[in-house]
This record gives sequence, structure tokens and C-alpha cells, in this order.
Amino acid sequence: MQVRFIDTENAKEVNEFVDLPFRLYANNKQWVPPLVSSAKKILNKQKHPFYAHSEADFLLAEEGGRTVGRLAVMENRNFNEYRKTKTAFFGYLEVIEDETVALAIFSKAFEWAQARGLETMVGPRGLIPNEATGMLVEGFEHRPGMNIPYNFPYYDKFVKAAGFRKDTDHVSGYLPGDYEMPERVLRIAERIRQRRGMWIKHFDDIDEIRLWVPRVFDVYATAFADSHTFYPPTEAEKEMIAESIIQILDPGLVKGVMKGEKLIGFIISYYDLSAALQRCRGRIWPFGWYWLMMERRRTKWANVNGAGLLPEYQGLGANVLLYTELAKTIKAYGFEYADLVLVNETNTKSLADMEAVGVKWYKRHRAYIREL
Repeated sequence: MQVRFIDTENAKEVNEFVDLPFRLYANNKQWVPPLVSSAKKILNKQKHPFYAHSEADFLLAEEGGRTVGRLAVMENRNFNEYRKTKTAFFGYLEVIEDETVALAIFSKAFEWAQARGLETMVGPRGLIPNEATGMLVEGFEHRPGMNIPYNFPYYDKFVKAAGFRKDTDHVSGYLPGDYEMPERVLRIAERIRQRRGMWIKHFDDIDEIRLWVPRVFDVYATAFADSHTFYPPTEAEKEMIAESIIQILDPGLVKGVMKGEKLIGFIISYYDLSAALQRCRGRIWPFGWYWLMMERRRTKWANVNGAGLLPEYQGLGANVLLYTELAKTIKAYGFEYADLVLVNETNTKSLADMEAVGVKWYKRHRAYIREL
């Protein structure tokens, strides 16, 4: 078996890295492919904004003339400078059910990180904050939301065998569209509106949302500043994050929480187009755009994958106001379920508020850490 770094300027090698999961999950009914164009962009060191400040390389494991594993290893210098750490990240792991292959890939990644003086490795992580993070450890029978990782159950065992331990878990839950909000929760939300001057901001169109993007990022940066995984994205990374979300947004599924004229929180939902991505195999052309458009009309699922609230307003009822409005919107749109994804298990206030409005937890993704 050979483990090697690929040449990211070689189209054949890039395709081999991108295509591996399509082969591994060919018969898996739950896996949702990424957009191929987006997957290739991750390896484009000339255009992806991550490479303006940091470094990543991509590994392939090959045996008997076929690719049997892959892994990315990253040094995010902006993260390390902000957090005062010497951390390497790993991500985009895919491997056949052979522990020997996984250990060989990780061994090469450890050498890469140690050669740069890095002291710990954390993952799975993407190049920028909104890219897929975590490894699925519970809920394999369920299809993931868009851009949410799915993997085989044996991955957890392989990562632990490579010396990693749990760092933290993120849980995902669903909110039934026909859930009847308890009267006491509705009364609490109304009192918050009247007594604390908080109200819900609705958006009319995408152009209006674009104008509010800087305010949303300000709330995001403040809300998650104390999280050990947070670092401030660059302006170019903000633009990439915003555009990736705006492309699939319905303005009616975006809500802001206001205190007077100040944005203090937000929640972002969108139509779940996972079934269309499965049908078109992650390719927009020639007919993928059609399936994506059709799925938007018929999907019964919404994804909720973006929420933040300024710390000084947490515990003052703003969370309840936000999630109550979400439940109303889900019902108004006729969704059967809303999938609320990747809530950190340490965020006990948000977990409790979500449970209060009817969220049931059913999937779990894990982040790992290892000293080098």
C-alpha cells in the first residue's frame, strides 16, 4: 500500500480525491453527495480564500491499482494565532473498511503536522467554519441534511485506533411540523415582546438579506467568541460563506431577533434539497439544476443550520422568542419536519430552549483531539 500527497494542480489526482466517496457510498441510501464543483474548490489553492493565510495538503492511499482512502491535513494559521495554539486539523476522511489503511493515512498526516511544529490534531474540520465538521456516531439510519457529514459506523473505531479521543459532540434534532406549541411557551414569548422590547425581523427578498449580512457576522463573531473552535473568518471567507447560503435561501425562512433597532440574534433555515443531490449525483449539469428546482417544490423537510444570539441576551427569553417563531414558520410553510443540525452539547441553554419548543434529538456528530 502506498500513501502519498497529491498534486492539487493535477486534474486527474484531484478527481481521484473527489470521486472516492462516490464509489464508497454507491450503494448507500443515506449518503448525500456534495456538489462536485464545491468539492473541487476545496483543493484549488489559487482560488479558495483559506490558502491566502494557511496551508493544507491532501493524501491518497492506494493499493492494488485502486484508491482505498483519503484525508486532508491542515494548518490554519489564523485559528492558531487567534487561539494561541499549535493545532493541526484533519478532515474529509474516507476509507474502506480496513483499519490498516486508516492508520497509514493518519501516520502520514501526523508526520506532516509534526514537521511544522504543531502539537495537537483536531477534526474532522473543513477549511472554513461553515464547511462540514464532525463525524457521525449516532443516527446512521437517517439521511443527513445538506452539507452535513455522513460516514460509515466503523470510522469512529478507526479514528480512536489512531490515538484520538473525544473532544466534543454536536447533536441534531427534528421539530415536527404539526407540533402544537405549549400555551405557556407562547405566553412567555408574548411577554418577552411586550416587556423587553424584543421583536422578530422578517426579510422580503435576497437583496435585503445581503444588506444585513455584516450585522449577522457581527452577531456570529460575538456569540461564538468563547467557543474553543471559533476564529474570525477573513472578509473573503465571509463572502464565500454568505454566497453559499444565499444561493439556497428563501427570505421567509430567515429571521432576526431585534432589540429596538439592534440585531441581537438570527436563525437561518432553508429547503432540504438532499434528495435532489442524491438524484443528480452532485452535478448541476446537464440536469441537476432541474432536480434541485423540483425538490424545492416538493420537499417536506427544512434544514436549520445557522443560529446565533448575543451572550448578554441569552437567558432573557430571546432564545424562546426565536425558536417559537421558527416553529410558527415551519408550520406556515407546510413542512413535515425541520432538521436542526449540529448544536454543541455544551450549549445547554440552547438545547433546553429547543427541547421546550418540541425538538427531539436523533443524530450525533463527534469531534476528536489527539496530542502529537
